Order: sequence, then structure tokens, then C-alpha cells
Amino acid sequence: MKKVKLCDLGKIITGNTPSKKILEFYDSNDIPFIKPDDFKTIDEISSSKENKNYISENARNNARIAPKNSVLVTCIGIIGKVMISESELSFNQQINAIVPNKLILSKYLAYLLLYNKSKLDFISNAPVVPIINKTQFSEFEVTFHEDIDVQEKIIQNLENLDNQILKRRHQSKLLSNLVKSRFNEMFGDFYTTLFPKYKIGEKFELSSGSTPSRDNKLYWDSGTINWVKTTEVINKEIMETEEKITKFALENTSLKLFPVNTILIAMYGQGQTRGRSAILKVESTSNQACGAIFPNEIDNPVFIWHQLMLRYSELRELGRGGNQPNLNGQLIKNFELILPPLSLQNEFADFVAQVDKSQLAIQKSLEELETLKKSLMQEYFG
Repeated sequence: MKKVKLCDLGKIITGNTPSKKILEFYDSNDIPFIKPDDFKTIDEISSSKENKNYISENARNNARIAPKNSVLVTCIGIIGKVMISESELSFNQQINAIVPNKLILSKYLAYLLLYNKSKLDFISNAPVVPIINKTQFSEFEVTFHEDIDVQEKIIQNLENLDNQILKRRHQSKLLSNLVKSRFNEMFGDFYTTLFPKYKIGEKFELSSGSTPSRDNKLYWDSGTINWVKTTEVINKEIMETEEKITKFALENTSLKLFPVNTILIAMYGQGQTRGRSAILKVESTSNQACGAIFPNEIDNPVFIWHQLMLRYSELRELGRGGNQPNLNGQLIKNFELILPPLSLQNEFADFVAQVDKSQLAIQKSLEELETLKKSLMQEYFG
């Protein structure tokens, strides 16, 4: 194992964006142009085959070009996403590329950079937008195996794990689609179904939460009562919360304790949060950004929840308009659901329970594979 600077492993190139004002630079799809949006998640090595943007040959002399098998790294905004170029390409100023020399294989370098993401994050200490400049990136130190045969073996082992992880994720996605297919098979399309429709407010009691003052330690210190934030309302069962409030807070604020099987809807939040839902499997309170639909005695809460998840886009669209699109209690009350006989709701919920068992097994396997990958990367690159 040897410690070197990234600039010792290849040529470093910082990207740029050819002028948008010159139409000839963008009038044909000659050279792939990579932006941070073209990268996958932070724990995957992306492929440039999936890029969406191009520049023309006329822009070549005004762009930064990296050859095939270069390793691209995002260095502004979200730090440390990694891509390997499948062909010659260009890229914008938020990305640095390494053109590897004979000391290191491209895929090995990509895994090495993924492992070092947390260290790259640490040096991107700009006050507003995280950034690593070319000098910082070039001087960044890594530890690598000099033996190319060892590099190839490491690549093989990690690729094998990645393939298994992708397989599990695909299986999980297929199961999720199976639930959607079963719903459509049993109940049809919302707009053409023959089952009766009701506004949520006609069938269910609704409420919302609040946030106790952070300045009052009596509300938070040693809290034991679950308190849900919208970041936790991510289409899942809620068994535990990141933060908890005290009994004193529950008794001395406007907070309500929601019963098990309450359905929570994120009324506002960043990104894709608005319109997402979750179901409580423990009594909980929530913040004011969550709308709560209490269970009744004649409808299956799992059926109601899955219907809301499957119609996420419709629910989300209710909040359009204004500078900050939000949902509110009245919009949720007026949202219509189909409500077939309870026997059919229960049949669907039983099907979901079986799928959930399979999902749980896949999730356990996935977590084990991801843990193994982290362990191996520590062994190989630490």
C-alpha cells in the first residue's frame, strides 16, 4: 500500500460550460456533456451512457474533454459522486476528471474515490455551497495498491458485491410494483372504478401536529414520546422516531398523541417530501408539517395508506401554486378515495402483508451485502 496525491495517479481536468449564447455549440449531439444530475447516488459508480446532454463538435475547443475511462468526481454541491466515462466526453465546472496513468485502473480509482467521500466532504468547507477546488482535489491524498493484479482482484470482488446489491434492489422494486398491480387488478383505475368514492373528510377525523419550543428543555430533555418529522414520512411504517418529546410537552402544548394506524401525510417539505405518507405502528406526535388521518372502525388503514401512496402524484399536485407549494388540512379533507367493501380492503391488506414479508427478507439480505461492502472497502482502501 502506498500513499500518493491524486495528481500522481493521472491528469486532473476541471470542467467548464461552453457559452449558451453560441447556438452552434449546441446544435447537434456530437459530444456527451455531463452535469452532476447525470450521476447516480453517492454509493454507486455511474456510467456516462445515461447522460442527457450534448454539445456539438463546434464547441470542442471551448470545452474540457476527457477521454474514455476517465474518472469524474462531483466537487461542487454534492461532493464525491463518481462516474467512469464510457467514451470521450465533456463536463461542466462542478466536476473534476482524472485521466488515469499506468499506475492505476479506472474502476479501482473509482472505488477508491467512493471510499474517500467522507474525507472529500471534510475538505469542502465553503460556508454556503460545498466546494473542492482543483488544487485541493489534486493534492488530496489516498492510499492504493501498486500491484495491478491486486487492483483487478479488488475490482472483481467489489463488482460481484455491487451486482448482488443491484439484484436485491431490483427484486425489491418488482415487489413494490406487484402491490401496485394487485391494487389495479382488484379495484381498477380511480377514474373509471365502480366502487364508491368519498372525500377523506367525510370518513375520517383529521388533525396535525406542532413543534414544542426548542428553548424549553422540559419539552425535550430525556423525552420518551415519539415525535415525527416530515423527513421520516417516507412511505414506510414508523416504529421509532429520531426525536422524542417529554410527557410535560404533551400535557402543556397543543400536541396530540396519535394512535397506532394513524396515517401521516407530509404537507410540505423539500424535494419530493410533499405528498408522501407513512403509517404509525406506535403512538406518536408529529410536527406541524404532518397531516394526520385517524383510523376509523369500518375501513382498513393499510388499504387507505397504500391508496395514498399509489396516488402520490395526485396528492402532491394539490399543493401547487404560490412561492412555496404546500398541502393543508382542507385540501386533504377534500381528496377523494375509493372505498370498496371492507372484505376487499382486508384481502388487499393481507396481500400487502405477504409482500412485506418478502420485502423484509430482501432488505435484510441487502443490508448484509452493503455492510460487507463497507467492510471490504475499509480493508482495501483504509
